Amino acid sequence: MTKNLIPLLFFAALVPAYAQSIANFSLTNVVTGSPISLDTYPSCEGVVIIFTSNACAYDEYYRNRINAISKQYHDKVPVLLINSGVEQIESIDNMVKKAQQWGLTIPYLADKDQTVMQQFGATKTPQVFLLKNSAGKFSRVYSGAIDDNPQVQGDVRHAYLKDAIDIMLTNQTIETPEVRPVGCSIRRK
Repeated sequence: MTKNLIPLLFFAALVPAYAQSIANFSLTNVVTGSPISLDTYPSCEGVVIIFTSNACAYDEYYRNRINAISKQYHDKVPVLLINSGVEQIESIDNMVKKAQQWGLTIPYLADKDQTVMQQFGATKTPQVFLLKNSAGKFSRVYSGAIDDNPQVQGDVRHAYLKDAIDIMLTNQTIETPEVRPVGCSIRRK
């Protein structure tokens, strides 16, 4: 029996973390006050989760690119912003103010108990997770950076998130399913 278990354990170690199923969650959208969950998007081909903050400069660098991705894919792959920050500047009241200031039209979700952050293993803002929907079950197919140049949009050579979305939508395998995110660290409670 031990002989049969060893190959199974070896195979399990090779299963990539990004292919793991993602459990459903429900968070409040501070823009509308309504709950949002993965079940909110049963007919979408996927969902983009972006952990973000009110105060990180890297989040600000990416604001226009996130809006452009959201507009381009909104019917097939909606974008959800999640704020798991626990500092005062990241409070729900400040999230509401920032959402109004930015003119947000996409969901901005409060994860102040950091449950969803821990589920995803998010450590930075902005850090993205692309989830593929297969008959109502979501699995992670890409995680990490949005692209390779946070500060200068015109100098981007690799648009990692956009490329991953396009590849996912054609049902092909994403060759680079994880890229180290850059940004500000999320402080844990």
